[in-house]
Amino acid sequence: MKVVLGTPAPAATDLLWLITSGRATSRMELARVLGLPQSTVSLRVQALLSAGVLTESGEGRSQGGRRPRLLAVRPEFGHVWTAEFGSSHVRIGALDLGGNLLCTTEAPITIDAHPDTVLAEFAATVHDLARRSDVPGRWLGVGVGLPGPVDYAAGTVTLPARMPGWRGYPVRAALQRHFTQPVVVDNDANLMALGAARLGPPGETLVVVKAGTGIGSGLIVEGRLHRGRGGVAGDISHVRVAAGEENPCSCGNRGCLETVASGAALIRQLREAGVELASAAEVMAAAENAHPEVTPAVRRAGLLLGEVLATVVNFANPDAVLLGGALSGAEAFVAAVRGALYERCLPLATRELRIDRVRTGADTALVGAGALTLEEVFDEAVRAAGKVAG
Repeated sequence: MKVVLGTPAPAATDLLWLITSGRATSRMELARVLGLPQSTVSLRVQALLSAGVLTESGEGRSQGGRRPRLLAVRPEFGHVWTAEFGSSHVRIGALDLGGNLLCTTEAPITIDAHPDTVLAEFAATVHDLARRSDVPGRWLGVGVGLPGPVDYAAGTVTLPARMPGWRGYPVRAALQRHFTQPVVVDNDANLMALGAARLGPPGETLVVVKAGTGIGSGLIVEGRLHRGRGGVAGDISHVRVAAGEENPCSCGNRGCLETVASGAALIRQLREAGVELASAAEVMAAAENAHPEVTPAVRRAGLLLGEVLATVVNFANPDAVLLGGALSGAEAFVAAVRGALYERCLPLATRELRIDRVRTGADTALVGAGALTLEEVFDEAVRAAGKVAG
């Protein structure tokens, strides 16, 4: 096997979830599915075996040589708790090593309250759920998604448009005071993108959009989350569009996409037309029921989003554009985005492009938060195993 210099090590969660799903149960199969040299995969597998995350026993079917030893995930190694914050609620779940959500729930919050209060209430809810649940194994970590730009390395919120009082707030450090387990924090759209990548074929390039009260987007490049230099890669919500005219935006600029195509913008527009709806979810439900004012407004929002995404698709040439968030539940919205992309993109860019909803809906960001948390946990476990071996 030829070793390719500089080949990145596969993410531990990629390996674990392929093994758990049965798509790959040996080192050779993992290398084939991931398209990586077997030597690269074997190094990662050996590290996870040493850390106690994997076991290797028995024999699989021969492919013409020695029978491969079969890999399995040790479920007793543990689980993580994950959360995605919205403007009025937080969705919480527990995720096992195979990427399976063991339980989910929602709790009310007010994101524009003081962050100390919001995070203390959230932590109390998670501790209560952990006490009452029967999820297997140790509690390994906590992963949190927030509806605003996040400096991942620092664990702080940066320039949030819809989170007054959170600017520069050290979320990870604050949560670490409530949890003894490691904590990771990232933008919710990034986590939705990461979850979609982990649940799909490995190595794809994806543009994943969360269209709810606001609009966020995450970018996966060949299976890896791309945050950009300042952590705002994929932030299409503040691209200026002609339809936005001089509408003031919460970011301080005018005419942003979010002022005309987000759930909050639709609620405002419909209220001005005499239609009272309280949330993006209610807008979606009304559109699905063919409300005469709501459905055209939702379709227009999808067209505007699709116009902005067309530039992204022409530039990045992804394998798929995946839509999540409340508005993605409206077929009129998804169809409008799809139509705008096919109309405005280069034929070569859309010839094999998939345009669809994220597979697990509201839970996709929880899966992504869990994947990110497990990567941190595994990296630390591997480092610890290396020190012991040394």
